Amino acid sequence: MKKVLETDRLLLRELTVEDAVNFYKLNENPNVIRYTGDSPFEDIEEAYAFLQNYKDYEVNGYGRWAVIDQSSHEFLGWCGLKYDRSKDETDIGFRFFEEHWNKGLATESAAACLKYGFEQLNLKKIVGRAMSDNIASIMVLQKLGLTFDKEFDFDGHKGFIFTIQKTDRKLG
Repeated sequence: MKKVLETDRLLLRELTVEDAVNFYKLNENPNVIRYTGDSPFEDIEEAYAFLQNYKDYEVNGYGRWAVIDQSSHEFLGWCGLKYDRSKDETDIGFRFFEEHWNKGLATESAAACLKYGFEQLNLKKIVGRAMSDNIASIMVLQKLGLTFDKEFDFDGHKGFIFTIQKTDRKLG
């Protein structure tokens, strides 16, 4: 397990194949994946194979990270940065078990990821994508300081792209 970030309540670490059961359960909830464009994994083995083949850390030096509760050590979901080579851009993303929604976890973990992206990785810009109906995620992106850039087609749904530049951040 490679720890990447820590906040007051959370530990962010690299995902491992040991996360397969939690990863499977997270995507099993239709409310969790409603606005993602993703399908649930067929079974735990498919989640295991996904994690086994997840190479973002090796290829890009960063990726999506497991979010763990500091006190209970419970797997709460994931958050992190993802580089898209075809667009030459990095996006911020997050996904949590439904019972952990509305506790500020997405904002807390994503704020730490943005800071890491700008300060440690020296990224110049980070984007966030959300389906237009995903009000909760849009609110998180806005709370983090990302601003609306443009609309786009999100798997046949209206989507929004938000951006933040390193120069927009009040780091400290």
